[in-house]
Amino acid sequence: MSLGEAESAIIGFLRDHQGWAPIIVFVLAFGESLAFVSLLLPATVILIGVGALIGIGELPFWPMWLAAVAGAFLGDWLSYIIGLKLGWRVAHIWPFTRRPHVLMRGHEFFKRWGVWGVFIGRFFGPLRAIVPLVAGICGMGQFAFGIGNILSALTWATAVLAPGAFGLAWLERILQ
Repeated sequence: MSLGEAESAIIGFLRDHQGWAPIIVFVLAFGESLAFVSLLLPATVILIGVGALIGIGELPFWPMWLAAVAGAFLGDWLSYIIGLKLGWRVAHIWPFTRRPHVLMRGHEFFKRWGVWGVFIGRFFGPLRAIVPLVAGICGMGQFAFGIGNILSALTWATAVLAPGAFGLAWLERILQ
């Protein structure tokens, strides 16, 4: 099964089994934000598709948005805790053994931007799960990390779901 086929299958499943949608959105956002897993999971594309389902009235916005926020927040929080507990030993765990430059780029980004890096990193592919891990490794305070984490999760969930959710409705009104 190709990546596109998997995405289509998940979107189709969500359309047909709407009761599962908040749980699946939570899992996708959690996985997209979790160190190690995020490198393998194409969740952002699927979540944009969820936004399209919201836009055509197949799914409600608020439960999907809350699930995405909660998943993103908790995925980053777990990555941060892993960084706090393991420190630089994570460099000896796959995938960092094969891609040590990813961890170092995350470290450079975090050192430069601090709490803003936690916020900004959410919006850039591999940095999404690396920056919270590095924040933990560097011993960033839980309060500062929590502020950057929740603000970025709120913004990211909106940015991922809103184009489909509101863009399609807006486009429909324009074309009428």
